[in-house]
Amino acid sequence: MDISNLKHTTSGNFFLIAGPCVIEDQEMAFPIAEHILELTDKLEIPFIFKASYKKANRSKLESFTGIGDEKALKILRRVSETFNIPVITDIHSKKEATLAAEYVDILQIPAFLCRQTELLMAAGETGKVINIKKGQFLSGASMRFAVEKVRATGNEKIMLTERGNMFGYDDLVVDYRNIIEMQKNGVPVVLDITHSLQQPNQASGVTGGNPEMIETIARAGIAVGTDGIFLETHPHPELAKSDGANMLHLDLLEDLLTKLVKIRKAIL
Repeated sequence: MDISNLKHTTSGNFFLIAGPCVIEDQEMAFPIAEHILELTDKLEIPFIFKASYKKANRSKLESFTGIGDEKALKILRRVSETFNIPVITDIHSKKEATLAAEYVDILQIPAFLCRQTELLMAAGETGKVINIKKGQFLSGASMRFAVEKVRATGNEKIMLTERGNMFGYDDLVVDYRNIIEMQKNGVPVVLDITHSLQQPNQASGVTGGNPEMIETIARAGIAVGTDGIFLETHPHPELAKSDGANMLHLDLLEDLLTKLVKIRKAIL
């Protein structure tokens, strides 16, 4: 990946995209970024800080969506500048692609929007690295068409992310074959661990999760050969304003990453 401030790229490790689901405030974002950076420097893992600057896809009207677009984007830029790390955030429209590109290194296309041609091409035209999350309704092989849309803009800086497929109405299952299928496009492939453990469409209108399976999904993904892993983490998941039910507690991250690095070394 062509990201100038991505560290430890020659370590042979997977890369990590991690952070809170959404920017709640600067006081929350900075300690999380600093803690993950300390761990990834210790373990020599390339690290990209992730947080959405707003949440456009929520089950309930009254669910938290953000603190204000530019306010949140400025916090993301300050995280990048303060810690000298790349940052990634979701976008949902052509207008957002242009706006967010001024503040972040990587633009992420949400899974539900991975077939939106105008969005993919607007993202590609920014020249930023583009991470396209595979829709819960698509096969890994079908993601080549999303890749083609971004490449049509002349942008070759593309990643794909596996995040599970719908299993019934309110559960997801990971088909690890999708990682191999998507790697055939000649792009890095990421396994989104925490979103793969969501339990959407709950009667309460609040998405559930199965965080006790995080290590299981992560270990299998590394063993299969994923290039990167994605996870959301928070010091107090029970208080998080979005996706707390499937987040990893920040205190558990070091143990998980240490185990994953050992698996990575074993398969090289």
